[in-house]
Amino acid sequence: MERDAGGGRTASALFAGFRALGLFSNDIPHVVRFNALKRRFYVTTCVGKSFHTYDVQKLSLVAVSNSLPQDICCMAADGKLVFAAYGNVFSAFARNKEVVHTFKGHKAEIHLLQPFGDHVISVDTDSILIIWHIYSEEEYLQLTFDKSVFKISAILHPSTYLNKILLGSEQGSLQLWNVKSNKLLYTFPGWKVGVTALQQAPAVDVVAVGLMSGQVIIHNIKFDETLMKFRQDWGPITSISFRTDGHPIMAAGSPCGHIGLWDLEDKKFINQMRNAHSTAIAGLTFLHREPLLVTNGADNALRVWIFDGPTGEGRLLRFRMGHSAPLTKIRYYGQNGQQILSASQDGTLQSFSTIHEKFNKSLGHGLINKKRVKRKGLQNTLSVRLPPITKFAAEEARESDWDGIIACHQGKLSCSTWNYQRSTIGAYFLKPKELKKDDVTATAVDITSCGNFAVIGLSSGTVDVYNMQSGIHRGRFGEDQAHKGSVRGVAVDGLNQLTITTGSEGLLKFWNFKNKILIHSMSLDSSPNMMLLHRDSGILGLALDDFSISVLDIETRKIVREFSGHQGQINDMAFSPDGRWLISASMDCSIRTWDLPSGCLIDSFLLDSAPLNVTMSPTGDFLATSHVDHLGIYLWSNISLYSVVSLRPLPTDYVPSVVMLPGTCQTEDVELSEETIEPSDEMIEYDSPEQLNEQLVTLSLLPESRWKNLLNLDVIKKKNKPKEPPKVPKSAPFFIPTVPGLVPRYAVPEQNNDPQQSKVVHLGILAQKSDFFLKLEEGLVNNKYDAALNLLKELGPSGIETELRSLSPECGGSVEVMQSFLKMIGMMLDRKRDFELAQAYLALFLKLHLKMLPSEPKLLEEMTQLSSQVEGNWIHLQSLFNQSMCILNYIKSALLQ
Repeated sequence: MERDAGGGRTASALFAGFRALGLFSNDIPHVVRFNALKRRFYVTTCVGKSFHTYDVQKLSLVAVSNSLPQDICCMAADGKLVFAAYGNVFSAFARNKEVVHTFKGHKAEIHLLQPFGDHVISVDTDSILIIWHIYSEEEYLQLTFDKSVFKISAILHPSTYLNKILLGSEQGSLQLWNVKSNKLLYTFPGWKVGVTALQQAPAVDVVAVGLMSGQVIIHNIKFDETLMKFRQDWGPITSISFRTDGHPIMAAGSPCGHIGLWDLEDKKFINQMRNAHSTAIAGLTFLHREPLLVTNGADNALRVWIFDGPTGEGRLLRFRMGHSAPLTKIRYYGQNGQQILSASQDGTLQSFSTIHEKFNKSLGHGLINKKRVKRKGLQNTLSVRLPPITKFAAEEARESDWDGIIACHQGKLSCSTWNYQRSTIGAYFLKPKELKKDDVTATAVDITSCGNFAVIGLSSGTVDVYNMQSGIHRGRFGEDQAHKGSVRGVAVDGLNQLTITTGSEGLLKFWNFKNKILIHSMSLDSSPNMMLLHRDSGILGLALDDFSISVLDIETRKIVREFSGHQGQINDMAFSPDGRWLISASMDCSIRTWDLPSGCLIDSFLLDSAPLNVTMSPTGDFLATSHVDHLGIYLWSNISLYSVVSLRPLPTDYVPSVVMLPGTCQTEDVELSEETIEPSDEMIEYDSPEQLNEQLVTLSLLPESRWKNLLNLDVIKKKNKPKEPPKVPKSAPFFIPTVPGLVPRYAVPEQNNDPQQSKVVHLGILAQKSDFFLKLEEGLVNNKYDAALNLLKELGPSGIETELRSLSPECGGSVEVMQSFLKMIGMMLDRKRDFELAQAYLALFLKLHLKMLPSEPKLLEEMTQLSSQVEGNWIHLQSLFNQSMCILNYIKSALLQ
């Protein structure tokens, strides 16, 4: 990752690429493999820099490969390895996951790969063909063709043709080569039209040749004879496959998404599968000895068709599908942060799960008249489909009772409702009855937090309220129209008391939701582009046309923050769940994070594609984005949740770095560079000094148990005093004595009542001076008390009491040592360190020796001096406490200004 010149931090301190959602296929043909051990078919599709492997039986995702440095441009596979080319290099993957071999040698981009036993053949766009030995990664043979005469466009290894490959060219001719002897065996003149596809037929020596003209030639390469010709009218043949389950049927794909089916026995066209994909058919494969056809296309779909009907037409059996066109709007749905609703230019509304693909679901295309489509059984619904959704709002509060999603469509006046639970378009199209559709369109929508009402803003400036359950019009803001310009945003607060609307004329208006009366109107510095409300905190974000952002408090109706710095139109904004961050995405390809309490920019990073949408999970763990010309949703993990992040304001001259979009693999094998291993200047660990300032009171780091209970030790001892001493059972003798006689009886042990045994402990030996005592005596001479204080800190409450009690003359101490102790307390108060210890030790000292202190003038003088010190310290502390409490109370009660 790059580093900026000033701070030395990586591209983004807050967000790290996690993975992409909703990507299933692109324009690279898929590869089907059979695992003999598991007896299952697997299909591999490319999704940019990595590929997915699916089990065909359930289309469940089996593996996601590690990412390659560039986008994959072609794929192939044999029984063990998957080969993927990127640029002029290709790699071999084992276990559908990790790279085990890499082959470098081409100078142009590779566009064809053909496994060939222990070898693999690669062809680049300059028509240089190289045969590699897989395990040694060495070149076995290199063939160079003249592009102007024979530019290779297709490659095939014909069945039973040992060491031979068939090459097709853009010029139309074909060549059969023996790659072991490096000889051109035969040249087929062709049909003067470029070859696009070569496929082995079930019969030996027979090959299907797909041409640019839309013709499929069934050709016998042994005798150079054409057996039959077929033609389709949909453009060049993209791919060919044959059924091998007993039905002599051939399928061919076309650039417009249709599939043609031909009967090889009757030599006739038998059926067509129209709109199998909405884009060109990238690849189609009949599974060996099964009536199943696997297809994929650039429309981000992988489909499995089954041929079990009487007409021979395939019906859709299973599919994995994302959006086939760039996204227009994404938003998290619900409060668990597990579903993302996304609308696209392809006209569909879909839900993608951040947990597992099996929870994905499509809410389908919007239809103008669903009943008519059902009644008439229209196959081609393109004429009744609604245009793409541009804005939508969703609320899950009443999703099981009625529709919970409201959406406005491109160039349409009416807004559609959708039902998430039933995964279908809803019952109503909401629009004002008196308006015609021609010149007015819906431009902004919101749904209340209770899920009962939808608020819709129109390009005419009108803002209407509708009931979501009945679809009935429930009122309008303003007499005729709420704004003179087009409505750019509508929002309702969390309690349905306030409605906020903004128009292109530059006005922001606050309305009473219930009676539709205007409460307040304010003009903005520039025309607003979009508006976003964080309902929990009442913070409103406004993106303006001058590329700045204004943040308002809807309670005081004042602008509390203004952010500028974007160099392009702000496409979308998102609040963090706690309302502390505002994240903005702009056409200048940057995503910026603004800290609202401090009003600073705390994070910024660039992308190679401009972000169109940004939304943050309600749980705060992920940021989701969508981008120009990208079909996926990209998740970014919030680093601050799992590591320490220093959120310092970025300098004004900060230059953000470009971050790559995450791939579909969750754990990408990225080698850490030396730069990232080095500790960043920004994350320097802060070591707190022992005392911040001599004027400040500093507490010790000792636990409360060491000093808090010093005054209550007598109470604690009374509570813990045992009722009677513990009795030790007397051990029985080895031979138990018995009383002599006929009947055996045990002798009773004699009671030992020795009156001479004394229990008085003589203190002669214990009366020696303790270390603490000696240190206090030294302190009188050199006036240093640190050693004595350190000894006292190490003792527990009982030990401290014993030491302080032994300071008095009655217990072997002296007045001078007591004076030394008071001087030690004075030293602690002067330094203002270990403040609570000084108070606790002094309190215990006074409690123990209060009776004798007034009788000693030296001690009385020390006590007077200490008293003034303690009082001064407490008055200073009290004023600081009062000031802090006053500020805290004000912050708690006052609104954000």
